Parts: sequence; structure tokens; C-alpha cells
Amino acid sequence: MTLDSLAEWLLAYSGPLIRGGQVLLILLLAWLLQRLLARGLNRLAMRYPQLPVEVLWPLRGALRWLIMGSAFMLVLERLGVSAQVLWTALTGFVAVAAVAFFAIWSVLSNLFCALLIVTLTPFRIGDCVEVIESADKPGVIGRVLSINLFYTTLEDLSGDAPGCWVQVPNSLFFQKAVRRWRNGELPVARKLEI
Repeated sequence: MTLDSLAEWLLAYSGPLIRGGQVLLILLLAWLLQRLLARGLNRLAMRYPQLPVEVLWPLRGALRWLIMGSAFMLVLERLGVSAQVLWTALTGFVAVAAVAFFAIWSVLSNLFCALLIVTLTPFRIGDCVEVIESADKPGVIGRVLSINLFYTTLEDLSGDAPGCWVQVPNSLFFQKAVRRWRNGELPVARKLEI
């Protein structure tokens, strides 16, 4: 292969080679940014141990999807898809997501309330809580066993079914009054009522 034929080959394929290099650079930078943010979140969790893992995992996942989605949009733009088409597709997706949001608002409400329970800690695992229905109806009372994204699991202390587990939707803790005992034990007077 002569120098002239190499120069012709480079001229003929310089556009696709540059575009391929740009795509690889975009993907590499997105991967590095995602790794740096994940490392930063890990350091934040180590520095502040009261920051719950239940908050960090969704945040890490959302950042990963945001970065990779942005990188995907940039790659498509470098491959020749027009920005107008990309924005039209993105806004269409956002509109459908908004409709889906309203369709599943109760599920999202429980997810958001789980985030609030974990960050604001109105109660913790091991605490005794009572969700007060109204003045004339007894509420759910129990010891908190676990808190997940949709439900808080209580060990029933009401006497009707001792030892039974009750799963209370997280949004209920923000819709009703809640009585809490921090040490995990009900006061003696409250035990006698039950």
C-alpha cells in the first residue's frame, strides 16, 4: 500500500472514523461520569451513616439512567438523527409518562411516603406505633418489623391476633394520626386497654 492510496483511504473514511471516535468518547465519558457519581454517593453514605440505603439505591439508579439516556441521545445525534426528531420523541415519552403517573398515583404515593419515612424517620424499626383511625374506632397498633417501598410491616399487638403481621401502606402514616413509643414497648396503661 502506497502513501497516496493510504491518503485516499483516510479521506474516504475520515467521516465515519471521526464519528465512531466521537461515539466511543461519548460512551466513555458517560461511563466515567456514572462511576464518579456512584463513588461519590458511596462516600456520602460512609460519611453520613444515618443516610439510609433505601434512598441511595434509587438515587444511584436514577442517576445511571439519566446519564446513559443522555449519552444515548448524544450518540443518536452524532449518528445523524435530527435533534427535532429526538426532542419530539422525548416530549411524547414524557407526555405518556405523565398520563401513566396519574394512572398509578397511589403506588407512587406509597413510594414517596416510603422515602419520607426513611429520611424523616417519624418511627424506626423496633418502635411501637398506632395508626389512629378516629375517636370511636381503634386503629392498627404494632411493633415495626420492616419498612419497604410500599408497606410498613407491623407485628400486631392488638390482642385480636397476637403475633400476626400487618402490612400498612406507607401513605396511611401521612393521612392519619400516628402514636409512637420509641423503646419498642407499650406503656403498661396502654397494654391494659388492649
